[in-house]
Amino acid sequence: MVVVLSQIFGGAGLAAGITVGALLAQDMLGSDSITGLPSALFTLGSAGAALLVGRLSQAFGRRLGLAAGFLAGGIGAVGVVVSALSHSIFLLFISLLIYGAGSATNLQARYAGTDLASARQRAKAISMAMVSTTFGAVAGPNLVDVMGEFALSIGIPALAGPFLLAAAAYILAGLVLLILLRPDPFIVAKAISDARQSTSKSHVDEKNPLLSKNKRGILAGASIMVITQFVMTAIMTMTPIHMGHHGHELKDVGLVIGFHIGAMYFPSLITGSLVDKIGRATMAIASAITLLAAGILAAFGSSDSTVVIITALALLGLGWNFGLISGTAILIDATAPSTRAKTQGSVDVSVALSGALAGGLSGIIVAHSSYTILSLAGATLSLLLIPIVIWAGIDKQRKLNKITITENPGVKG
Repeated sequence: MVVVLSQIFGGAGLAAGITVGALLAQDMLGSDSITGLPSALFTLGSAGAALLVGRLSQAFGRRLGLAAGFLAGGIGAVGVVVSALSHSIFLLFISLLIYGAGSATNLQARYAGTDLASARQRAKAISMAMVSTTFGAVAGPNLVDVMGEFALSIGIPALAGPFLLAAAAYILAGLVLLILLRPDPFIVAKAISDARQSTSKSHVDEKNPLLSKNKRGILAGASIMVITQFVMTAIMTMTPIHMGHHGHELKDVGLVIGFHIGAMYFPSLITGSLVDKIGRATMAIASAITLLAAGILAAFGSSDSTVVIITALALLGLGWNFGLISGTAILIDATAPSTRAKTQGSVDVSVALSGALAGGLSGIIVAHSSYTILSLAGATLSLLLIPIVIWAGIDKQRKLNKITITENPGVKG
């Protein structure tokens, strides 16, 4: 319940900044060519934060790790507001890097739900944390106009208004975790795992053939999340700019991003159940197909139609949802509590870096070609998920894990 409450606030902080980050940079820089840079910067910041939050969580538990990340994100959002007031590009870029900590923490919170979950319910546990993000994430973009008007009333540029919401939301999320997340689920899970291993003579050692298969699982889970993050970020980042070029108002942008982020998180409960019941591999392939459809619709759909853009971005968010939950479940299946949080943090670094690269390249691609080319490139890239799933033999590996755990109770995790 504590994680759910923090995710509601975290979702609002995440969505508010994403909606207008590119528009704020466009306004301050007067150019479209690097409007993908804000997305690149806060996702790059989230990469560093993912590593730090993962290591803090491994050493001290989820409570301190996640609280520190959210509080840092709140400080970054305050910095963005100050940079808009002072019209300082340098401060804007530094603040966006720090603001990225909130994004990384928002994602890492999904792991907290799995610490004490059984292997059969891991994807559902992931989804519980993610679906709670929906409430804040959908509200955030649709408060763009309200926060813009509020910002103007107190002498702050309108586009900086959503970052006021982001600052308050992230700081509240951090405080909720810091004060209420007791006992710490990760510390409890580690204690249980250590007790099992100490009483078992057959726990995993370095020669166990399961380890090599688990390494393949880690690589497959990471690759699925990296690719879905890249495709989603690239297309999503340039959609507000694309809409602006076709005469859409700021409230339309907020509506589109609201539906997009809603599709990223709201279906999570259903997705989690499907990942547990019909398999990680099946849902990863479903992610590829959904992202392909999103890219094609974004490329060839009517740019003047808000409904078409909403549909494309909703599919984009849904494909990301399928990929993130299936990839996360694959990763958790392949790790043990003794190294799990550290590995999760390292993988999330790669996920964040892929988003940073996508955000940076998206503006360049659109400036030198078009939004259509960008969308088609994303659609094509998403198809790589299919050979990755086939190569990894994910569901076969999961069955082997179950057999090994049944025969050797000391390897549970």
